[in-house]
Amino acid sequence: MAAFLLGAVLLIVQPQIVPSRPAINSNAETSQSAQRELVKKTSQKNDFKENIHSNGSCQQLPQTIIIGVRKGGTRALLEMLSLHPDIAAAESEVHFFDWEDHYRNGLQWYINQMPFSYPHQITVEKTPAYFTSPKVPERVYNMNQSMRLLLILRDPSERVLSDYTQVFYNHMQKHKPYPSIEQFLIKNGELNVDYKAINRSLYYIHMQNWLKYFPLDHIHIVDGDKLIKDPFPEIEKVERFLKLSPQINASNFYFNKTKGFYCLRDSGRERCLHESKGRAHPQVDTRLLEKLQEYFHEPNKKFFELVGRTFDWH
Repeated sequence: MAAFLLGAVLLIVQPQIVPSRPAINSNAETSQSAQRELVKKTSQKNDFKENIHSNGSCQQLPQTIIIGVRKGGTRALLEMLSLHPDIAAAESEVHFFDWEDHYRNGLQWYINQMPFSYPHQITVEKTPAYFTSPKVPERVYNMNQSMRLLLILRDPSERVLSDYTQVFYNHMQKHKPYPSIEQFLIKNGELNVDYKAINRSLYYIHMQNWLKYFPLDHIHIVDGDKLIKDPFPEIEKVERFLKLSPQINASNFYFNKTKGFYCLRDSGRERCLHESKGRAHPQVDTRLLEKLQEYFHEPNKKFFELVGRTFDWH
């Protein structure tokens, strides 16, 4: 009897196995107990509930995430994909996996940010910063190892210019001065490779991080340059990747000559992306632009080898 009681005590005090903990920023001033609570909130899938509406729809975790890239065309992709009746898209960028103050809220908070959807629909959210955030792939994997990921990329040099353009206009709207792009691209007479916009365009580095957790066939890469020029074929590929019935047609797209890009037509309604999209890039000295394109030559080659396909980039 004494031996039995001793065995029972040992079983009680034996530490329980918990799912692997997502990487946490070492600079964050989070106590060990708070970190354990974070693990409990984000790793155990039975700790949350789906909010159910009386019409049978509910808020649920996304089955697909558009993970990036910033200024690659994520908004256009989401709007075009939303033409499909079996897609329910979150309107705003959630930043759940990359912002600590959001992530520590747990999966229930994440679900509450999702749109109401029906059982036959796929819930999609997009946050472009996910692709370049080192901690995000593991966190997504801990939530759902079967997640289908959408990544939209464009010419890295063009993406750098778009990145600068967005920040420039954000400052202009607030009546704040902002340096010229040359001041960011050049440092001590050489290309400033520490410029964040350039680092975001080193696709192969960030892709390597995602491939540690997800196989390549779970990540569909959308050609952002082709999506701008001829969107329908790219959206068809996305439909096939997500195993959606072919519902989006060429007639859903029309070229707006005034704006200079394709807009959408849905059930007789026409809509275009916000005026902040498609802004003209700053004029850059040809030699500087060539230097930027030359810098990306080797990183692009590594990326092509990594994903097994090429893109028409400089």
